[in-house]
Parts: sequence; C-alpha cells; structure tokens
Amino acid sequence: MNDQLTTLQSEAQERIARAGSLAELEEVETAYLGRKGSVTQLLRGLGSLPPEERPAAGARINEAKARLQSLIDDKRDALSAASLQAQLEAERVDVTLPGRRLPPGGVHPLARTLDEIQEIFVGMGFEFVDSPDVETVFYNFSGLNYPPDHPAYDQQMSFYLTDDLLLRTQCTAFQRRYFDTRQPPMKLATAGRVYRYEQVDPTHAHTYYNVDGILIDRDVSLGDLFGTLDSLMKKIYGADVRTRFRPHYFPFTEPSAELDLSCIFCGGEGCRICKYEGWVELLGCGMIHPNILRDSGIDTEEFTGFAFGMGPDRVAMNRMGVEDIRMFLDNDLRLLEQF
Repeated sequence: MNDQLTTLQSEAQERIARAGSLAELEEVETAYLGRKGSVTQLLRGLGSLPPEERPAAGARINEAKARLQSLIDDKRDALSAASLQAQLEAERVDVTLPGRRLPPGGVHPLARTLDEIQEIFVGMGFEFVDSPDVETVFYNFSGLNYPPDHPAYDQQMSFYLTDDLLLRTQCTAFQRRYFDTRQPPMKLATAGRVYRYEQVDPTHAHTYYNVDGILIDRDVSLGDLFGTLDSLMKKIYGADVRTRFRPHYFPFTEPSAELDLSCIFCGGEGCRICKYEGWVELLGCGMIHPNILRDSGIDTEEFTGFAFGMGPDRVAMNRMGVEDIRMFLDNDLRLLEQF
C-alpha cells in the first residue's frame, strides 16, 4: 500500500501542476480525492490490512490526502487569479477614447398630445384638478345617475379591487367629488388614465388617457356646449375642421350627444381611415343630468351645466396618422422617433 500511495501522490502532484484551467483541476480533484477517487479508495481499503498496521497506514493516507488538497487549493487560487486578470485585460476600457454622444430623447407622442390639450383647456378658462385612479363605486357609477342594473357595474366590464373599489372606468368620476365640495359657478377639467376590462384591438385599449371637462353656471345651454367643443376642435385640429353632433345616451347627461369630426385625412370626402363615411367619432358630451346636480345640493332652477370627455389617444392617432393604438405602447423607436 505504501508503494501504491507513493505512486498515486506523485501522479496527482504532476497532474495538479499541469492543470491549465479550473475545469482540468476539478477533474484531478475528483479523480484522486472524490467519493470514488484513488486516494479515497485506499482509505476504504484499510479494513483489509492487519489491525496493527491500520493506524499507521491511515495516518499516511490522510497526510497524503491533506497534502494533495493543499496543492489543489493553491492551484485553484492561482488559476482564479489568472482568469480574473485575463478578463480584466480583455474588458479594459481606454479612458482616453472620446465619449459616444447619446441620441437626444423626446417627449412621447401621447404625453405631448395630452400637454397640448391641457394647454388649450387652460387657455379656454378651465381649471385642472386632480382625481384618483382608484375610485369608489359611488363616484364612478352610482353618484353619476347609473341605474343599479346598468351593465357597467358588471365585473366583466371593470377592474374591481374590492366590492366597493375599482380602477376608474372614466374621468367623469371626478364630477361628484367636486360638486359635493364646491358651489357654482365652476369650470373644471381633469386628465388621467382610465381602465376598462375589454379586448385590446387597433382602436381600443384596456388602459388609456381621458380628459373630462365640466362647466356649471347660470343660463348654460346646449348651444354653449356645442360652441365650446367646436372651438376646442378647431384649436386642436385647425380652423378648417368641421364638427357634427349626434343624439346619444349617457346616464350622467341629458340630453346627450356624440361629437364627430370631419376626417382630417380626406377632408370629409371618405377614405379607408374614416371607413369612407367622411366622419370620425371622437367624444361624448351633454348637459349634466339634473339628478346629479340636485343630489349635490346645486339648485337646478338657478344653475345648469354641461360635461364632455375625450381621449387624447384618439386625438394623437388622428393627428399623427397612426392606425393602431397599440403602436403607442410598444415603445418601438422606429415609430417614436418620427414624432
């Protein structure tokens, strides 16, 4: 066994010295000191020796094992240091080289459109106020004259957080919050994201921007609403754009209407974008329902008001010729750099 141990130790030392990588060194360690390694097998074979020889033989084997483990550890440290040095050399940065100029960033098309719309609203005398993204069922639905059986309450239409909290489905939810704390006259607007549980397609998204405005004062009429929105559209799209209003239904306005815009791509002649109708649906509006005003303690004999809501995403699509709303959310620089 002594001769065998001497031979194994000599072979192991030679292989350790020749190892040129951590992987090769790992192979040597496994071959001699592993669970089935040559030196380990010698330890397991001590039982075949006479009892009086076992202590001395075991001591020699353990001494050889410790010696080999020390050599392997030293070699591993040397190889690791060499590998790190090689990596540092390969990744060396020449600090004397001139820097690379980064391309300038830009404002996202949606953010720019929203800023422009807000600037126009402020110029028309609207005060912008904050409203929360997480809203109560009352402010989002009940307080806006929604009947209890209205399908908008359905959990398949909205993102509910609890039985009484949901992500707002419309910025119109801000109305009752301010009607309950302020007295007319008031001319307010709010902007933010809204959330609807619906299928995403080229013209619909589950999360998008909304801008809502309201005006309450004495002698406010439907004509004031139409004139305000016509002026607003001309400020956004240009003086040549035409508007039309169609009767519609919203629980929170009476009467209600939808505003259509003459197609800015074909001038109303009809094209693929407007589905050859010459008009593009843009926003909903109407006179604030008297039930909402009365419930908020506003005298409907003295005050009337109008409300409207629009999507800056749709405005951006129309103005920039983008046919798929999802393109604004893909962060594709090929698109964003155009604007």
